[in-house]
Amino acid sequence: MKFMRISLAAIAACGLASASPLTKRSVSFNWASEKVRGVSIGGWLVLEPWITPSLFEGLDDSIVDEYTLGQKLGKDAALKILQNHWDTWVRWEDFKKIKDSGFNVVRLPVGYWAYDTLDSPYVSGAAPYVDAAIDWARSVGLKVIVDLHGAPGSQNGFDNSGQLVSTPNWQSGDTVAQTLQILKTITDKYAQTQYQDVIAGIELLNEPLAASLNVDTLYQYYRDGFGQTRDVSDTTVMLHDGFRAPSSWNGFLTPSDNNAQNVVVDHHEYQVFDNSLIAMQPWQHRQQVCTAADGYSGSDKWSIVGEWTGAMTDCAKWLNGRGTGARYDGTFKDSSKVGDCGWQSNVNNWSQEYKDETREYIEAQMSAFETRTQGWVWWNFKTESAHEWDAFALIDAGVFPQPLTQKKFDVIC
Repeated sequence: MKFMRISLAAIAACGLASASPLTKRSVSFNWASEKVRGVSIGGWLVLEPWITPSLFEGLDDSIVDEYTLGQKLGKDAALKILQNHWDTWVRWEDFKKIKDSGFNVVRLPVGYWAYDTLDSPYVSGAAPYVDAAIDWARSVGLKVIVDLHGAPGSQNGFDNSGQLVSTPNWQSGDTVAQTLQILKTITDKYAQTQYQDVIAGIELLNEPLAASLNVDTLYQYYRDGFGQTRDVSDTTVMLHDGFRAPSSWNGFLTPSDNNAQNVVVDHHEYQVFDNSLIAMQPWQHRQQVCTAADGYSGSDKWSIVGEWTGAMTDCAKWLNGRGTGARYDGTFKDSSKVGDCGWQSNVNNWSQEYKDETREYIEAQMSAFETRTQGWVWWNFKTESAHEWDAFALIDAGVFPQPLTQKKFDVIC
């Protein structure tokens, strides 16, 4: 697809003009009745090596995430790489394609360092691109979930937090207070009523690994983040479930809890990060959709499946971390070989049978998520070379339903 070259400054200027408060804006996404059919803008303002491996290829093997990119290269060299990436990986045309494909929401991950590096090796400069994305979304009629995807010290230890570490260091020292201060910068701006025509929610923190954290401290962080947002407006607040059942959060930040309103629980559902799941046949993956549904239903708050995929293997290069192998081909630690990797990452190499199996798996998830929750957000809008995860590639290949409501296979649960 040939893209027009539109400068960030031009788009931002246009968006700012259109956002002039000539009339009072109001919340324009009805969580009670509208289904979220979204896609994430991942790998842009928080790097993930598997989404854009070209940024890491040729660099020292010790550079495994955005933190070590700045640490090992120095901020000037890292900024040169990042600036080009920020300017080219996402454009207005991508938002237009997302809208034209029937999605109604984009989830926008951003790291804390976009607002304050806290004297860490991270490189600043991403914040203006949040504004650009919001302007692009507004111009095509999409809603935005602003997602704080990385916290100081890492809230989960994954490279998608910005920093790959063996144990999450968020909650040590002043990291929680620092996160709240950065979150306040976000909410003080994007929870303002003049953004409510486009901001469908603000996610207080992506994927905190509750099993490795003090849960009481996490609860208080969520409560404080909610309070900071309510100091500004009634903008919807999203809480990731911490890899616990969404129903485990029942009674927390509900109307019976100091009249808390407009709160969404975000659950992520994948079937590739476990040896037993990766060994399943396609029909078993579809059955697992039905089996898993009981685990994320039953919340007393609005809930969504805020990350999911059509992948049935973990064969995407560096999906499990730069330089790390895959469970599917047995190259990941303590895994057993299921099959060979190599063809899965390019949809053009798929047989028609595998395309149909993947589409049926995607449709089963869409149906289950819309039946059991307020909707879903696919991960990711595009990748360089991991088509199992790539909405644009799957749409172009006829694997992702178009329109989104046009199902090829029967509902199974």
